[in-house]
Amino acid sequence: MLFRTIMIFPQFNNENIINAIRKKYDPLYNLVKPHITLVFPFQDKISNIELEKKLEECFIEIPPFKIILQGISRQKDNYGNYIFLNVKQGERQIIDIHNNLYRNIWKQEQDERYIPHMTLGKFQSEGEMMEAYKDVKDLDSSFETFVDKISVEEIGRRGESFVVIEKHLYK
Repeated sequence: MLFRTIMIFPQFNNENIINAIRKKYDPLYNLVKPHITLVFPFQDKISNIELEKKLEECFIEIPPFKIILQGISRQKDNYGNYIFLNVKQGERQIIDIHNNLYRNIWKQEQDERYIPHMTLGKFQSEGEMMEAYKDVKDLDSSFETFVDKISVEEIGRRGESFVVIEKHLYK
């Protein structure tokens, strides 16, 4: 059974800036497009057909919404050392979708506070993270788009991304 995730793959006019940073610092750069993770990697017996039906139910009343990403932050946790591009607008909608998915598909509440973001880099050590953060912390570019679909990806054996479901939000 392969792992799947549920994500937003936003497309920005100035995405080249994000890609240049990810190319330098994100080991997943060549495997998955820039994304905001809504449901972290999971293994489940639910089929893609069943999952698609459940997603449709979860998104029935969610219209497309605007997001703005701007500002760089860093995080050290049990999973690693990261630099993030922060969500400045659309955060509430993304959190609501995240919570709705966990509550309605897996029937569970989230224990940790979910903070929407786009990962720009992952590092082996805190020192590497701090060096990369110094390099990008002053980035003042703003990244704006409308979210109108949510995607489910399967994660391949080498970590590559295969989109298996795309659900459009209702207008």
